[in-house]
Amino acid sequence: MVVNVNSVHAAAAVGGIPQTNPKPFIFQSLSVNSIPNSCPLLLSPSQSSSLSVGFSLRRRETLISRRCSRKPLPKAPKFLVMGSGKVEPLRIMISGAPASGKGTQCELITQKYDLVHVAAGDLLRAEVAAGSENGRRAKEYMEKGQLVPDEIVVMMVKDRLSQPDSQEKGWLLDGYPRSSSQAIALKKFGFEPDVFILLEVQEETLVERVVGRRLDPVTGKIYHLNYFPPETEEIASRLTQRFDDTEEKVKLRLSTHHQNVEAVLSLYEDLIVKINGNVPKEDVFVQIDGVLTKLLEQRQAARESLAA
Repeated sequence: MVVNVNSVHAAAAVGGIPQTNPKPFIFQSLSVNSIPNSCPLLLSPSQSSSLSVGFSLRRRETLISRRCSRKPLPKAPKFLVMGSGKVEPLRIMISGAPASGKGTQCELITQKYDLVHVAAGDLLRAEVAAGSENGRRAKEYMEKGQLVPDEIVVMMVKDRLSQPDSQEKGWLLDGYPRSSSQAIALKKFGFEPDVFILLEVQEETLVERVVGRRLDPVTGKIYHLNYFPPETEEIASRLTQRFDDTEEKVKLRLSTHHQNVEAVLSLYEDLIVKINGNVPKEDVFVQIDGVLTKLLEQRQAARESLAA
């Protein structure tokens, strides 16, 4: 199609046609199908009289006033729906004497519930290896054969529990706190568990488990002479016993553990769940799993009741 324009200047294609007449009028004689009624053309009488009926699509677009563009609709407001989203993540403390099976249960809990496993000993070794400020301070005490002060270890634990993954996924604090001072410090930082799991195992069983343990120096794998013997004679021949896995030393360690844990338990008495650790590891986990499942179901029910 051809546009017959005698007085329309080429410059009009850029910013629209100049308004030469102080009294413009609305020109709507074009085809209804080519220009929407909601966007009238603003032309002077002289300009409108020179326009032919036919307009090419490109020229028509240059004559449409920019003022005809429609404003976007406002976005719909966002509403907070109560009860939506996932249930608040679990926060667990677990305690148990040496050889109570705590390490095995921590592994099973972490696998099923996808929690961040936090062990103070692992944090300490990692901080020392990384050469952090806390790690350098801790190394000074360790090299002298002294215990690392609580304030250093507490800060390490606090920093780890404050990480985004711990806050989002939940955490499992393994064997910590070990004293009332450590527990009080964590409380001051606002870290409280939902449940405190205590593995209970008879002392005779603990002694038997410890004394029968053997270490493979090649692979680092832990065996037990009765419960988990080595696969081959070659492995059995190279197994060693740790220096503190004797009956005398394990009883001393157990005595120290019981003294420390009693002080900790007094601060979490309303959250303690005692688990029978004398049974096989699968049965121990069934008990723990039942406690955690029930806790999550209660939270889900509370969330749904709020949303109703």
